[in-house]
Amino acid sequence: MKHLKRIIISLSAFLLILLPLAGSAQQPAGNAANKRKIKVEKPDLEAIRKATLDPDNPYYFPRLKAKYEINDTTMTSEEFRNFYLGYMFQEDYDPYRVSPYSGITDDLRAKPTHTREEIDTIIKYAQLTLEDNPLDLRQMSFLVHVLKERRKDMRAKIWEYRLEHLLGAIKSTGTGEDVENAWYVVYPMHEYDMVQLLGYEATDAQFIEPGTDYLTVRPDENDTRKRDKSAKGFYFNVEIPQKQYELKHPEALETEEEEVMTGTLPDDEENADDLPAQ
Repeated sequence: MKHLKRIIISLSAFLLILLPLAGSAQQPAGNAANKRKIKVEKPDLEAIRKATLDPDNPYYFPRLKAKYEINDTTMTSEEFRNFYLGYMFQEDYDPYRVSPYSGITDDLRAKPTHTREEIDTIIKYAQLTLEDNPLDLRQMSFLVHVLKERRKDMRAKIWEYRLEHLLGAIKSTGTGEDVENAWYVVYPMHEYDMVQLLGYEATDAQFIEPGTDYLTVRPDENDTRKRDKSAKGFYFNVEIPQKQYELKHPEALETEEEEVMTGTLPDDEENADDLPAQ
């Protein structure tokens, strides 16, 4: 699916303004978090779909969302896993929907320091974005950063806790080492968040039929944490996001098919696969 791949590559440009996600995600929020071990297991997506859509199931999505929103610290790793993956089966899910608020403060976030007014502006629009999309890990990272800058440490810890456990939900789905053990992501942009978490930066993206993204990586020179950085790339399962995109945006597929049949592909179409991630 070249169309999907081009979108994924363009999304990687957001990394230019991505704040250090891994630094916040690595620190556990309280002693309880230390006791929670991440069990790596390939998810049964059909079972998760049924559970999160069933009002009588403990993993019913609105129930999990309510616990998440009140920052219920008894929320288990399995509940976070069902909350994260179950979002793909909710009616309002769109793997490429961008909140109208997400880009408003891009210029401000790129600054090394901020005035009090600028911080309040970033907080306002980050929160509006997260109300629109509760799984926007990037905005969550921005929010943690500016809340700490504003010395609102308790609120920062709350969002840091959520961020840590959502990333843990992704890590619980595999190892990322091959197609069979690919990490499952709800949004393709989460692929880049995971790569940065591990101390890498993406250099290229490849789509593998029927539903796997492969990111080629190199060690991030700005990441000074001691860790093994010998991986050449990571695999991500995007089969459900791909199917949901096709279901909710049939016009995009029709346009692409027409371009192929009529030979009206853009001049740069043949080189799209060679574009490096930013």
